[in-house]
Amino acid sequence: MSERQPVGRIVFYVKVALMPSGKTHDAITFLLAPPVFAAAYAATGTASLSIVVTAAFLFGGLMFGPDLDTVSKQYSRWMIFRTFWLPYRTVFNHRSRWSHGLIFGTLFRVVYFMGALSLAALAGFVIKSFFLGGTPIGVEPLTSAWQQFGELIRSNLGNSFLPAAFIGMWTGAASHTFTDMAGTYIKTGRVTEFL
Repeated sequence: MSERQPVGRIVFYVKVALMPSGKTHDAITFLLAPPVFAAAYAATGTASLSIVVTAAFLFGGLMFGPDLDTVSKQYSRWMIFRTFWLPYRTVFNHRSRWSHGLIFGTLFRVVYFMGALSLAALAGFVIKSFFLGGTPIGVEPLTSAWQQFGELIRSNLGNSFLPAAFIGMWTGAASHTFTDMAGTYIKTGRVTEFL
């Protein structure tokens, strides 16, 4: 039995070492940024949209990626605003298909982020009306504010800006997920949990 323990420990350490670290994810994100720009430029033919996709790719890989569901480099980079992600960490298990999934991961983070911003703004208006008097704001002005924000973006940056930004964020998060999938496949032979 004592002869098996060292072998078991070696296998455990090899499996743990196969899982990518935060530094590995960051390096892959930076290494993939030029090819992402080249692919975006080939697809759009415009430098401005290619810059948007690449910047969103970097943001998605470094700040808005799947590891916001745990204490990670991505989580720490939000500094004083990291408490913003505590409910997200509470709801989603680490490496669940809802946080790391290729299909839903980025979409859920965008919806969560917009919803949390809306709730924070609503709370701010309620606190303001409590201390300064007046009628508390309802949901309709927030909905209108998001619509005006979208119109402002579209009128100043074009109709393609928001889809290009989402594609970039999704691709940045997907690079993280693909790296985790490779490590998980080597470790367990399964990857379906990420789909």
